[in-house]
Amino acid sequence: MSGPSAILAIDQGTSSSRAMLFDRDGRPLAQARREFEQHFPQSGWVEHDPEDIWRDTVAVAKQALAEAGLGAGEVASIGIANQRETTLIWDRATGQAIHKAIVWQDRRTAALCDRLKDEGHEPAIQAKTGLLIDPYFSASKIAWLLDNVAGARARAERGELAFGTIDCFLLWRLTGGSVHATDATNASRTMIFDIQRQAWDPELLTLFDIPAAILPEVRDSDAAFGATPAEMFGAPIPIHGVAGDQQAAAFGQACFEAGMVKSTYGTGCFALMNTGPKAVASRNRLLTTVAYRLSGATTYALEGSIFIAGAAVQWLRDGLKVIGSAAETEALAKAADPSQAVYLVPAFTGLGAPYWDPHARGAIFGLTRSSGPAELARAALEAVCYQTRDLLRAMEADGAAALETLRVDGGMVANEWLLQRLADTLGVAVERPVVTETTALGAACLAGLENGFFGGLDGFAQTWQCAARFEPGMSADERETRYAGWLDAVRRVRSAE
Repeated sequence: MSGPSAILAIDQGTSSSRAMLFDRDGRPLAQARREFEQHFPQSGWVEHDPEDIWRDTVAVAKQALAEAGLGAGEVASIGIANQRETTLIWDRATGQAIHKAIVWQDRRTAALCDRLKDEGHEPAIQAKTGLLIDPYFSASKIAWLLDNVAGARARAERGELAFGTIDCFLLWRLTGGSVHATDATNASRTMIFDIQRQAWDPELLTLFDIPAAILPEVRDSDAAFGATPAEMFGAPIPIHGVAGDQQAAAFGQACFEAGMVKSTYGTGCFALMNTGPKAVASRNRLLTTVAYRLSGATTYALEGSIFIAGAAVQWLRDGLKVIGSAAETEALAKAADPSQAVYLVPAFTGLGAPYWDPHARGAIFGLTRSSGPAELARAALEAVCYQTRDLLRAMEADGAAALETLRVDGGMVANEWLLQRLADTLGVAVERPVVTETTALGAACLAGLENGFFGGLDGFAQTWQCAARFEPGMSADERETRYAGWLDAVRRVRSAE
């Protein structure tokens, strides 16, 4: 087939920036990745330097093109997936951020969120946005920036500043400052976007004291988002797809039918269940969110968000220094003493779904004198499995059919011990696809819809292939006993206890 031979996907994550090139069969042609620095100015605060993100994004895109031996003219379009909720405000004239980005994990606005809950605002916010009041989302972060950066509020009201999540900031930079836009999935994570009306909500803007002048335009996930200047990559490349990383991963897993579920294991863990054209209101503290919006038609999802998954392994490596690399955890977990019941509750920045406790803090239970790195590694991996069960149990309580198969992706799924323990803990089969970088793949698919690069949704769905399937082998009694120990450990770290 003549014409462009690849799509470039940018996957800007919480700990690294990645670029991947895919061919028309959804196969990776080349990729490049760079980790960047995390900033922790105070306990519970997490920030990123936006210039680090911008520099690395351009660098990995150029590196991937070079490794594939492709010029910009051979790229049909660019798709962007991004860490969600992370909040930036920048100067429209210079493009420079007024403060470091406040990351989704950041808890500095917990007091504001508690006050809003106490004042009884949560039911109205949940009805409009599908979200619960929590520092996780963008609204309280925007308010903090406007109130704590000198002159920011006055400048925002004069229209001099622009707000955006990371996708929006990258679009601004990639288009030379000509496009200030986001997509519906990212807008749905701000806590100021009405997911039924598909519009910014004036009452919520007033509640958080956010000037409408700083907000981006909200477009479809497969919309045209402009193009890069010729000098950036050697020729203009159109940008035709944007989605938050978890929605992009669900897209990359071809979860196009209601009831399909994927779970992504990266810095955090995020399970999304497609609910079709209906926004299902959760009664069990899950989130109702936009799965994607294509050609004006919105598909919704139920989501469970876990703040710490792979980040617990990073803590073992960088904080405790008991491992040298994340890959070591597989062998360590296999070698751990099976008689020890060690539980790690990784509430380093609070607990996400279904608990939503920003004040909970991490703890380890069940240590003995013989506990060591192997038991800690196993506990960190098992915490991921238990938290996933928390989410799926909440989905079933919200009326979802009992799951038979879970599609998984993300950096952690290379660990086969983890996937077997996940199947054992859940009592369902776990499937790992051939292409595990499904966030980037989903961004590529969105970018290829307008130009028919993959032959539409049906054509793309046919490219999905299972690489490995893990069947549960643990007895029901052992499964329930282990999970009961987890629930007890969580109860003991809850701030209300």
